[in-house]
Amino acid sequence: MTDRSAVRRNRRHHYVQVESTTARDTRLSYRALGVLTYCLDQSDSWNVRSEQLARGEGREGRDAVRRALHELAAHGYYRLERRRFLDGTTGMGAAVSEYPVEQWAQDYVTFGKKLDIPVVEQEDGSFRVRYADGSLGPDGFAPGPAAPAAAPNDGAAADPELQPKPKKKPRATPPAAARAAAKKESGEPTNGATDTQVQPGEEREAAKGKTPAEEVATWYYDHATQHLGPYAGKKKSGWYFALVKLSKQALDAQYTQKQVAKAFQRTGVHFPTAHQFQRALSDERNNRTMPAQYGGRPAPYSDAATWGVTDMATPPPQSTPEDHDDDAEFGIVPA
Repeated sequence: MTDRSAVRRNRRHHYVQVESTTARDTRLSYRALGVLTYCLDQSDSWNVRSEQLARGEGREGRDAVRRALHELAAHGYYRLERRRFLDGTTGMGAAVSEYPVEQWAQDYVTFGKKLDIPVVEQEDGSFRVRYADGSLGPDGFAPGPAAPAAAPNDGAAADPELQPKPKKKPRATPPAAARAAAKKESGEPTNGATDTQVQPGEEREAAKGKTPAEEVATWYYDHATQHLGPYAGKKKSGWYFALVKLSKQALDAQYTQKQVAKAFQRTGVHFPTAHQFQRALSDERNNRTMPAQYGGRPAPYSDAATWGVTDMATPPPQSTPEDHDDDAEFGIVPA
């Protein structure tokens, strides 16, 4: 079911209609028959609620609608289902029938004349009623057009609970787990991101199974742990994969592995933001001096380097009285 609170409709036709036997059922009041007809005319995604049925012009009120729903339930036309699904989740939905279902009427009495009935989803997608003693019984829904109707009280042959369930196929081993098992048998290290260190600038073979971005991220992961201290975030794996993502973006932009590694080192933090990393990349490509805490010396301050060469022979422009209009002082003028 895509909508777990949808109406499950017991229907013999592909269009909405009220059978003659239902329309002439003298056990039903006209009020109950009108509520049933209204419910049958709704879409599957519509939820039957007495408050909603009682709203609008010409309606008789919530209590009157609830009495009509109990009347329909007593004669096997309606019930609420507390549905438990195979995955363990639950949901509440209504069941409406175009004709009286004797099983629904019996269940209404069995459960103390309550509208809600507990049902449990089966492997084939059908539902069965769960009784107080834990046993399961039929839910009163007619079988589909391709399925033959089960004979009543025919023992184990008609009870899906007593039939042997097909064995589930064993779950396939995930690729990562298979690779880890193979490494363990061969004696190779299996400690994830820290099993290989990348020295930027050195010519070497790529680590087996690692992309260039993973190689750089692995190197900085170890470097930051050794030189910046232990990472204080909640998940170290999230930190590592974030480094891989930044490395891949930089490598895709034609930066070299050495430039990416040095840029990480320039940021001075375990996990730099995208802004910090991009600025460090730009400084590395432009050969800016590495900060002193990483073994370099900060560049000395220079007006020329900062503002460009200026002509000192040109006198500064003279100010006029109009230029000082904004410098006027404001205060309280004594009376």
